[in-house]
Amino acid sequence: MKLCVFGAGAIGGLMAAKLAAKGDAEVTVIARGPHLAAMQAKGLTLRSDGQETVVPVRAVASAEEAGPQDYVVVTLKAHSLPGAAKQMQPLIGADTAIVSAVNGIPWWYFHGLGGAFEGRRVESVDPGGVVSALLPPARAIGCIVYPAAEVPEPGVIEHTYGDRFTLGEPDGSRSARVNALSEALIAAGFKAPVRPKIRDELWVKLWGNMAFNPISALTTVTLDVLIADDGQRGIARAMMLEGQAVAEKLGVRFAIDVDKRIAGGAEVGAHKTSMLQDLERGRPMEIDALLGAVVELAELVEVPVPTCRTVLALVRGRGRAAGCY
Repeated sequence: MKLCVFGAGAIGGLMAAKLAAKGDAEVTVIARGPHLAAMQAKGLTLRSDGQETVVPVRAVASAEEAGPQDYVVVTLKAHSLPGAAKQMQPLIGADTAIVSAVNGIPWWYFHGLGGAFEGRRVESVDPGGVVSALLPPARAIGCIVYPAAEVPEPGVIEHTYGDRFTLGEPDGSRSARVNALSEALIAAGFKAPVRPKIRDELWVKLWGNMAFNPISALTTVTLDVLIADDGQRGIARAMMLEGQAVAEKLGVRFAIDVDKRIAGGAEVGAHKTSMLQDLERGRPMEIDALLGAVVELAELVEVPVPTCRTVLALVRGRGRAAGCY
């Protein structure tokens, strides 16, 4: 198995390190700058469960150097995909699968779903169809990311919690390619279940992100403070219920209720959401993948989402003012 991680940051680096350490897969990582230089010089250092392991990996600067792969794992943020998809083309052979480990509504969402919206494009994450033209949805394998990791210094991945990557074919099939990937991840020490309804799990993760992330960017508070505040929690809950109504119109079934999902967020504690971290660092925020796409889907299924629309307008304005949108 030839597997390439495109954009080997924290999550991609974690996956690459454990797969490379197992040795069953030929792993390549594509990175840049000091992170790339450190991996080329010393290998990839993984800090996990109180242990530090140095794993030799093939680290390169471009897709041309890596060549065609069996699997390309994409751990970029959704707004980077339109620009990155063209760079990824040398990785894609006749049977290459694109493992979509990207937060939010993915570009392949309506592929294999069936029904009236089969094959429809989600403009918020696939503007003008540029992503789906270069990364055909038929190549996609859904991947829901649960681990948390950081890059504290170049060439080092610090794994803080979580070990599950849930996988699923967009059409719900249990294909040979998704089974092989699951087996490789399990052998490397991860949990990697294959789910027939990957969108159900996608929405449970998105459920919190679509509300907590933009509210935290507006208020600049950590997750524990946001949820403890009656007003902010109330806004988040209203957004989540609106999102649930949209998802259910698209056939999604939620295994837990909204209050349990909020309680799960509270357990994370004094955590800065990714959107707040991006705002503070002056980086583009995942506004469209996490909330803009939800509002777009709401229009499609004709579900009113007034709270989501209000928060979306505000966080877009906040992002523009900060140069992060």
